[in-house]
Amino acid sequence: MTSSSRQHDGTPMDTLISMCDLVTPMALRVAATLRLTDHMLSGATDAPALATVTDTDPGALHRLIRHLAAVGVYRESAPGRFEPTEVGLLLADDHPVRQRHWLSLDQPVGRADLAFTRLLDAVGTGLPTYEALYGRPFWEDLSADPALGEAFDRLMATEEEAVHAVPIAAYDWSGVRHVFDVGGAPGGFLQSVARAAPQVRGTVLDLPGPARRTRERIAAAGLADRIDVLAGDFFDELPVRADLVLLSMILLNWQDDEAARILKRCRDALEPGGRILLRERAEPAQGPDVSTSDRYFSVLDLRMLVFLGGRVRTTQEWYALAESAGLTVTSVISPLSSPVVPFDFCLIEMSPA
Repeated sequence: MTSSSRQHDGTPMDTLISMCDLVTPMALRVAATLRLTDHMLSGATDAPALATVTDTDPGALHRLIRHLAAVGVYRESAPGRFEPTEVGLLLADDHPVRQRHWLSLDQPVGRADLAFTRLLDAVGTGLPTYEALYGRPFWEDLSADPALGEAFDRLMATEEEAVHAVPIAAYDWSGVRHVFDVGGAPGGFLQSVARAAPQVRGTVLDLPGPARRTRERIAAAGLADRIDVLAGDFFDELPVRADLVLLSMILLNWQDDEAARILKRCRDALEPGGRILLRERAEPAQGPDVSTSDRYFSVLDLRMLVFLGGRVRTTQEWYALAESAGLTVTSVISPLSSPVVPFDFCLIEMSPA
């Protein structure tokens, strides 16, 4: 494979080889799971020392690290000794972007990524493959397994104040009294809203496991007097009415029929004159960076298919979904860029038709 790559360097063949390589993505996930970057930074810089602290085979581990050095994650600082590059440093456990936690095979997303081995099944059926691999749908799995659920909450809280600041600043909260955050665990977005708009009180609804963790988190933040947390299922009749129902990165988890059912439940929970506000991934931008934005959009879209059976929607698709739920799109604020993530969000406001 290496000689073929060299023969076709810079050609379509080179591009195809880089695209079909499953070795590097899996090698990165193994490095993240074994915490190789942290061990290197702690002084274990050769394969025997790294194998000792990771309980792995020295020869096999050396071959893994040698490949990751070839692709620029690590570099050989002296014969047989390795250190992380700037790319490799992103895999440090305490790095603020938490890439190790996204990739590690014992963490929720890295674990779920293994469902891509059944992508052909997902494409053939339009159904997620996560349950076939782990025995339960994704959200049920996270709700039933406290360790997985807590790890997912921590991942979703990565740089959350900076991520939330832009969409919160872009929306007019001045007339909002009660925000009902449906599926809102671990509660970070509603906490940010409450801090930005002191007149707002809030309610979070989620499955029992996430609801319990969210209640504890909100109490620790000193906001329990302003934010209630309820355990429930958003496919059932919602127990609270509010003048603003918030769905933050929720509907991308579901296919259109299920997403429309959720929207109808939210519509029925509105006070007269109320609105539904979605925070979702923005559709790819047009212009010179279209390939980059297309890639982030499509990666998440395929993850939603394989993990959950959901989809990431374009603005036109949001209009169609709103109409199917008896709603009208009243505003779209897009794109909303954040300095800490490489993709854009959007805010979509809907009202009863």
